[in-house]
Amino acid sequence: MDPQIRLVIFDCDGVLVDSEGIALEVLVEALAKKGVSLTTEGAADRFLGRSLGSLADAVQSEFGVEIDPPFLAGMREVLYTRFRAELKPLPGVATAIKALKGKDIACCVASSSQRERIELSLSVTGLFPHLTPHIFSATMVENGKPAPDLFLHAAAEMGVSPSACLVIEDSPAGISAARAAGMRVLAFTGGSHTHHASYREALTLLKADAQFDAMENLLHFALGARRPEDLTDA
Repeated sequence: MDPQIRLVIFDCDGVLVDSEGIALEVLVEALAKKGVSLTTEGAADRFLGRSLGSLADAVQSEFGVEIDPPFLAGMREVLYTRFRAELKPLPGVATAIKALKGKDIACCVASSSQRERIELSLSVTGLFPHLTPHIFSATMVENGKPAPDLFLHAAAEMGVSPSACLVIEDSPAGISAARAAGMRVLAFTGGSHTHHASYREALTLLKADAQFDAMENLLHFALGARRPEDLTDA
């Protein structure tokens, strides 16, 4: 990996926090109440890495079922309750962020989720102090992932050119968005949702610059150096 990385852009769900499994369960249960029968595997294939807005459009298009604002609000309430009780950070994230900053590499978050959800996720997992105020949501741009808008917006706000950015993503939509933005991208497969065979196949087809499943290895890719042996999460 080219050492001239000046900004690492993290997706949130499935990269910083181990949330995708919870979110998929909540989504499947909510859609069942609308008469849409999906397994978590099927939901992952269709919706992983997409915003709730694009999810609503996809459900309307594929199943002919309208997902209205009250339905989405109810689903968020259930999801946030479970996040407060269950959500955990991915191992090694805090260490990786601190090490990157120590090498003068900036870090930010660019997620398809609403800012409220991003901030809740980072707060309950103890990651918020490491990343605030550099938090960017798809609600800030016209088109969400797989369009490049969000990543380009984050880079512009951080004052870094796309060619000097490294994106950490776990979803096909996010990897496609990073590619479209002209950024290097790593596929992170350390989340609990990444066991789906179809998901792994989709990631392989997209050919990210590299794929890894342990966050401490991010230091190797971004810094071009071996991980310090004495780094531990604080």
